[in-house]
Amino acid sequence: MSTDPTGALLPTTTRALRHRLLTEQSEHRLPSVAAGVVRGGRLVWADAAGTLDGRADGRASDADTQYRIGSITKTFVAVAVMRLRDAGRLDLDDRFEEHVPGSAFGRVTVAQLLSHSSGLQSETDGPWWERTPGGGWDDLVGPARPVQRSRAGRRYHYSNTGYGALGELVARLHGASWLEVVQRDLLEPLGMRRTSSRPSGVAAPGLAVHPLADLLLPEPEHDAGAMAPAGQLWSTVQDLSRWAAFLAGDTGGLLSADTLQEMLEPQVVSDLPGQPWTAAHGLGWQVWNVDGRRYGGHGGSMPGFLAALQVDLASGDGVVAFANATSGMGPLARDLLAELADREPAEPAPWHAGGVLPEALELVGAWHWGPARSEVRAQGGLLVLGEPGVGRGSRFRRVGDDRWLGLDGYYADEPLVVVRDATGAVSHLDLASFRYTREPYDDARDVPGGVDEAGWR
Repeated sequence: MSTDPTGALLPTTTRALRHRLLTEQSEHRLPSVAAGVVRGGRLVWADAAGTLDGRADGRASDADTQYRIGSITKTFVAVAVMRLRDAGRLDLDDRFEEHVPGSAFGRVTVAQLLSHSSGLQSETDGPWWERTPGGGWDDLVGPARPVQRSRAGRRYHYSNTGYGALGELVARLHGASWLEVVQRDLLEPLGMRRTSSRPSGVAAPGLAVHPLADLLLPEPEHDAGAMAPAGQLWSTVQDLSRWAAFLAGDTGGLLSADTLQEMLEPQVVSDLPGQPWTAAHGLGWQVWNVDGRRYGGHGGSMPGFLAALQVDLASGDGVVAFANATSGMGPLARDLLAELADREPAEPAPWHAGGVLPEALELVGAWHWGPARSEVRAQGGLLVLGEPGVGRGSRFRRVGDDRWLGLDGYYADEPLVVVRDATGAVSHLDLASFRYTREPYDDARDVPGGVDEAGWR
C-alpha cells in the first residue's frame, strides 16, 4: 500500500508513482521493489510492490524493510573522508601511502581514489568478493599485489578495491573501524537507526531470478571484510531518504555546503565509445547530465539486491529505490523523478529584496572587456558578471576590501580586484589580469598594451 506521510502530493501523482512501481515489479520480474520520494527534505511518498520472498502469499515490503544498498555505501565512506579533509587531517592531493603505507599503489592520491581515477583494479585478486566472506587488509592488497591497471589520472575506471582502501584510510586516521566512524559521525546524528552492516529486523532476502523460468535462487549474505566499505551497508526507504535529503543540502551541520558542492563537481567523465558524455564521477558521488539537468546520487548492486539514490540538484527532489533481485531493475529512480516533476513541478524559490552588499552597488552596470560588453549585477550578496554558465559569465564572492573571488565558470577561484583612482572612485576592474573598463578600451584606464593614439575610427 502506498503512503503519503505528509499529504504533500496530489492523489493523481501518488497513483501515477504507484503505477510506475507496479509496472517495474511486473515487467522486470522482481520479487519485491520499494521506493520513496523526497521533497523539501522529507519523505513525501513511499510504496512497495511484490513480496519479499517473491511468492503470491508472501510478506509485503514497506518503508522500514531493509535492503542491501551495495555501492551506495561508498558515499558514506566518501563523506567520512571529506570530513577528515575539512578537519585538517589530510589533503586530497596526499598520496595514499602517506596515511596507509605498504601497499603497491601508494602513489595514487586520495582524490583519485574518491573519483575512481586511480587506475586501481576494479575487483580483488581472490574469489568473487561479493559472494564470499572477506579477509583483512593484508589479505586484500598486500605489498606484492599488482593492483594498478593503468596510469593514475588517465581515465575513469570504477574500483571497488579503491574504496576498500579508503575504508582502511578512515580507520587508520580515526583509530576505529570505518563502520564505527560512519555509525558515530553520520548515521546516529542523522537518525538513520535502520542502516547497518548486516540485516536486522525485517529484511528482504537476496534473490536471483532465473532468466527463462519463474524460479528463484537465494543469494549468499556475508561480511565482506576489508571490502565492506565498497558495498556492505543495508538500509530502508525511510533511512535512505534522509541520506537523499543530505545530498540535497540538508546535511544537519555534518558537512559544509561548500564541501558538498565540491563532492558533486565532476572529476572524471565516464567515456564510452560512440556515446555522448552524460555520466561522471565526483568525489564519492555519481553525477549525471541529462537533457541539461544535473542529478547526483549513486547506484548499488550486490548479489540479490539492486538500489538507487538520485537527487535533482536544481529542485532538491530525490528518489530512493530498492529491489531484492540480482538483476533486472530499470531506470526506476529517474522515471519516478520525471513523473513527479511532470505532475507537480517543484515550486521556484520566491524572490525577496535585500542581501545586496553596499560595496557591490558602485560596481553594477555595464563593463567592457576590450570591445565585448558585459553587465554586472548585485544579487544575493554576490556580484554576477554576465550570465553564469554562458561564455565567461561568473559569480563572485567578496573576500576583502575591493577584492572578490570567482565561484564558478571561467573565472572560478580567480581574483577580481577593484582598482580606484586618486579620488577613491572606481577606475576599472582587474579580473585575473584582464582589464574591464566602463568604456571599450578606455585609454584613461591603463589598458595593458596601450590604446592606439588615434582612437576608434
